Amino acid sequence: MVADHEKGGITSGFGDRFGAVAIGRNEGEKLHRCLQSLTAANCVVYVDSGSSDRSVQYARDLGLEVVELDMSLPFTAARARNAGFRRLRERAPEIRYVQYVDGDCEIRPDWPDRAVAFLEAHPDFAVVFGRRRERYPRLTVYNWLCDQEWNGPAGEVRACGGDSMMRVIAVEATEGYRDDMIAGEEPEFCLRLRAAGWRIWRLPDEMTLHDAAMTSFWQWWRRTMRSGFAFAQGASLHRAAPERHFLWESRRALLWGLWLPLGCLACTLALWPWGLLMWLLYPLQFLRQTIRNPGSMLDRTTISFFQLLGRFPEALGQIKFFWGRMLGRQAPLIEYK
Repeated sequence: MVADHEKGGITSGFGDRFGAVAIGRNEGEKLHRCLQSLTAANCVVYVDSGSSDRSVQYARDLGLEVVELDMSLPFTAARARNAGFRRLRERAPEIRYVQYVDGDCEIRPDWPDRAVAFLEAHPDFAVVFGRRRERYPRLTVYNWLCDQEWNGPAGEVRACGGDSMMRVIAVEATEGYRDDMIAGEEPEFCLRLRAAGWRIWRLPDEMTLHDAAMTSFWQWWRRTMRSGFAFAQGASLHRAAPERHFLWESRRALLWGLWLPLGCLACTLALWPWGLLMWLLYPLQFLRQTIRNPGSMLDRTTISFFQLLGRFPEALGQIKFFWGRMLGRQAPLIEYK
């Protein structure tokens, strides 16, 4: 158990009922804030994926249980969470709930009580999560896009993100995350939870502060490419009805990021100069998305621009997935920071 006097900690009336699993890789000061925000938990396990900084030593200095993943196997967040959950159950078999948190996030002080209270009152729900906010949303447009991505309506939903409070018996019954998924592991896990009869709820309350630390276009590009990889992998696993998991997202990315550009190029070459008109599909799609998006005109146009541009790295991510599957290889992590 983490000492409850640590700076930045929180108090909770449900501390004996939940444990926490934090995962990280070279998060530095962000990990310090993350671990210090988990002091209310019955037990905290930190899982490290080959950090070269002092992450492991820092967690041990706090008195936390530390799991260092075998570096001979591919790292994934899913694998780290599963390893942390197993160690948590060994150390604290009495807990009923587990809070998963990424090492670049900080739990808000009142979140654990709200989350556990909800699960206590609603035994048919396996997962509850809240609003994840960016710590510095206006630092770069890429941080701001992340903050917009986390912003969804409260209520029953189909999937959660990496930070969430889960019911232990539900995690055990569905055997946790798939170790081999390098991205999109949460929606895939939630799909299996829902298939088993469990439900998922998003609260309007603030849950975590996240530090994306995206300062360059190429970080955004790689993060979006990772999303495309997740779409392809998810669709390959659950593309059949009724779920059709990530099937539309996969087809959309391939349409706008691969097949349509090739078609426009072919028309341009074959029907010059009239073939250039085909490229007007992109500004028309930009206009359509701008009309549909919420917020101010600046916000709407910014989101629309990156939504449309993002189809290209999403398509590349799918190509990466299919190429790796054709060669029989598991893809390495697609890291953006």
